[in-house]
Amino acid sequence: MKTRQMLVVTATLVLTMLACSVGSSLPATGTSPAPGALPPPITVQAPVNPAAAQDAFIALYKQVSPGVVIIKVTTSQGNALGSGFVFDSSGNVVTNDHVVEGATNDKVEVDFLDGYKANGTVIGTDLDSDLAVVKVDAPASELHPLTLGDSDALQVGQTVIAIGNPFAYPGSLSVGVVSGMHRTLDSLHNTPDGNQTFTAGDLLQTDTPINPGNSGGPLFTINGQVIGVNRAIETTTSNSSGQPTSSGVGFAVSSNIIKRVVPVIIQTGRYDYPYLGISSISLGNPSPPQNGSIVTSGLSLDEITALGLKQFTGTYVTDVVKGGPADQAGIKPGTTPTSFQGLNAGGDLIVAIDGRPVNQYDDMIAYIITQKSAGDTIVLTVMRNGQKMDITVTLGKRP
Repeated sequence: MKTRQMLVVTATLVLTMLACSVGSSLPATGTSPAPGALPPPITVQAPVNPAAAQDAFIALYKQVSPGVVIIKVTTSQGNALGSGFVFDSSGNVVTNDHVVEGATNDKVEVDFLDGYKANGTVIGTDLDSDLAVVKVDAPASELHPLTLGDSDALQVGQTVIAIGNPFAYPGSLSVGVVSGMHRTLDSLHNTPDGNQTFTAGDLLQTDTPINPGNSGGPLFTINGQVIGVNRAIETTTSNSSGQPTSSGVGFAVSSNIIKRVVPVIIQTGRYDYPYLGISSISLGNPSPPQNGSIVTSGLSLDEITALGLKQFTGTYVTDVVKGGPADQAGIKPGTTPTSFQGLNAGGDLIVAIDGRPVNQYDDMIAYIITQKSAGDTIVLTVMRNGQKMDITVTLGKRP
């Protein structure tokens, strides 16, 4: 059975964030083949000089590693270890919420890779993105803030580099690629009834080797910009100590989420996410996690037919929170039973948000949490009974 692990090194258990790999897509060349003819071979750029690539990694490590730190936490259940990075010259350090969760008196130890150690205090956390900020008492000479990049500018296939403390080996570097964009996972924030969790969106997927202790550490582009914070891995295996091991499917909080959330945490200690108040399922692509598990495919052709839908993209509304923003705006969930248990027809199919196509749920949630705030309005374009209509929704904040 697959399990998703957030990996931080502890005496008996490891929780760590995964890094994503980033590299550039390579264009295909050639002309369209004649009917029945074999297509021409795809040509790609020649690989870079291996020695030059090696030099680039060495230069990157020297440039950014002074801004990477080790986070040591003492909790009522023992000691834990994760990673983090220097956010600014004021001594604010970014890590994962699950790294510092349960820290005694919100006190942690921050160790720099040159050997300097300092005390830090957790000044704010965000359960939705699994981010936390630690204020560290260190001299200016130890503070080397790292630069945030634009995660929306990434492409699948780009090279990315993780630096952190897997299995307590400090300052370890690993390399991979970006495997996917705008992924969703369960957040650490429960709904008011406690039966479900809200969605964490706009995550990067990577095959960069990430292991326990990497949680909270930075994921870099080849140019040394932070484009993610390593959060979790999907894994089916563990080592002899029972610690989860990297399977090549990892997730990182995107830098564009960091840009929105961290400055507010520093100012107020928390961040309020915009709230739509629906449950929905993508038609042809993976659905968001439900109660800790992920649906590995969207609706089948038979299910889409049973719903009476005429297309294979969009996100279908299965439930609307009573009194929530979507309910107040008139978004309709499915209510008419079909031959598939638990799948009701008659709901709205969301196909665009503010004029941007919604091919799957991930597209919609990524746009809302990176571009909108509580109190903002959005325009959802929906298909209802075969007719397209626009519905304006005023976003609330997650309860």
